[in-house]
Amino acid sequence: MAKVGIVMGSDSDMPVMSKAASMLEKFGIDYEMTIISAHREPDIFFEYAKSAEEKGFKVIIAGAGMAAHLPGMCAAIFPMPVIGIPMHTTSLGGRDSLYSIVQMPTGIPVATVAINGGANAAILAAKILATSDADLLARLKAYSEEMKEEVVAKDEKLQKVGHKNYTK
Repeated sequence: MAKVGIVMGSDSDMPVMSKAASMLEKFGIDYEMTIISAHREPDIFFEYAKSAEEKGFKVIIAGAGMAAHLPGMCAAIFPMPVIGIPMHTTSLGGRDSLYSIVQMPTGIPVATVAINGGANAAILAAKILATSDADLLARLKAYSEEMKEEVVAKDEKLQKVGHKNYTK
């Protein structure tokens, strides 16, 4: 049973949302990915948000651009954590999405990651789930150690070749 719902308003969001899916896969977390427009198909959206808990979702990751209502509307209906991913937009560079998602009214919080922050949304979802899953917590700790080792390796390479000759 999927523990995380990934929902986006358009297939144009797929490059960012697929990063969330890939990261969830890395941690062994089941998810369900869906495209739903809160504005163009409100009945389908409401059914999705109302049935998410029954489906077994513990967290919803919702990506949205421009008016960016999808994460906030999920949070208004779904009783567990919602993580919003503001999408980069051509008109305002994603600031419109960011402001729409982060400026939720009191009582309807949406955890918000950076513009196009699909991977971080999945890591945050994993951390939320890890509060009650020791195996997942161990995988998260191992991931943190991998990141640390990557930085150490890069520094070792820099120290060997010097900064003028360093290329990734």
